Amino acid sequence: CERCQCHGEDKHTAILYTLLSQNLSHSRGGRSPTQQRCLCQQRRTVCLRTPHVTCQAASNVLVKTISFMKNLPSFQLLPREDQLLLLDSCWVPLFLLGLVQEMVTFEVMETPAPSMLKKILLDGQSQRQEPEWTQPTLAAVQRLQCCLNSFWSLDLSPKEYAYLKGAILFNPDVPGLRASLYIESLQREAQRALEEVLQALHPEDQGRFARILLIASTLKSIPPALITDLFFRPVIGNTDIMELLAEMLCE
Repeated sequence: CERCQCHGEDKHTAILYTLLSQNLSHSRGGRSPTQQRCLCQQRRTVCLRTPHVTCQAASNVLVKTISFMKNLPSFQLLPREDQLLLLDSCWVPLFLLGLVQEMVTFEVMETPAPSMLKKILLDGQSQRQEPEWTQPTLAAVQRLQCCLNSFWSLDLSPKEYAYLKGAILFNPDVPGLRASLYIESLQREAQRALEEVLQALHPEDQGRFARILLIASTLKSIPPALITDLFFRPVIGNTDIMELLAEMLCE
């Protein structure tokens, strides 16, 4: 893979990858050191294998996510500005929890590269065209699927999902909130309700509450751009996802 970037500016990253991948050398059929340290596969852009099916399922989950927020009386009592700030901050982790709860699975495939003829024909026209959205990388999608798998391993009950969503939604640390103290009290209430449910359902598992919150924190590390490009760009094109979500919330 001499033409890739693994031998250039990412040399140190490639070396680290080689060290971390040593345990996998036997299961990979004895690949050469060059193949083991090459990061090209992780950098490859991917898209959904069945976009029609997956995007429809994702859209249904998104509608349910916004409906969850709209149907909370305590959320509706907040100033509209605070509602929009919380929406912008938490729609991704709430949506991902919805994917887990609805058992939505998906597969990706490598994005087909444009043909040489297309590149020649479109050469010089890129500035006059609207910019296309970026395609997710394989590494980013694998991180996302790892987070989802971690939640599936918890096997949460409906009540656990509901109170966890409330704890994520009412985040008093979002900058610019007008009712941050009230939102903080709502978060404490949701967390306390979650603890009570866990004590009733899993009295023998004292560490489950901390484990749920820890895994939930990983959802916040998933970039909104990744979720948008993977699940919604095939449907909404270059439309601003936040404008759509705000309209859905205010309907």
